[in-house]
Amino acid sequence: MNFPFLGKRREDSRARDAEGIGDLLAECDLLRSQALREGVGLDDSARSLEQLDQVLPRWRGDEEILTWLGNDAGLYLGTVIVRTVPGAAWIIRSDGQPVVRLASGREFDVVANGHAWAQDGAPELSQLYGEVAEA
Repeated sequence: MNFPFLGKRREDSRARDAEGIGDLLAECDLLRSQALREGVGLDDSARSLEQLDQVLPRWRGDEEILTWLGNDAGLYLGTVIVRTVPGAAWIIRSDGQPVVRLASGREFDVVANGHAWAQDGAPELSQLYGEVAEA
């Protein structure tokens, strides 16, 4: 028997699941608290990425914070991309790594980029966003 409403229900469920995952990935509590201490409010905009790039990296002396902050920075970058670049979406790879898939099909490992930013400050988050937004 064919129950057409079941197909739609599954699609709706997947959309809700993707939205829920996106909300979880957007939390970035450590990054948000560190940024707020420096007077930077994170509003999920490209402008906030520019402001983050200007924050003094006081965390670089603490390996534990550095690791968590790198994750958060990558997830925040991904959140901004997903919320502002048409066709961008979160994808969880088979290894459990969240990546952003652009409308072109290109996947962008935002967490790896977040770790590089937290460690070295380069490439800048706003620069990475600019490259993705132009693609």
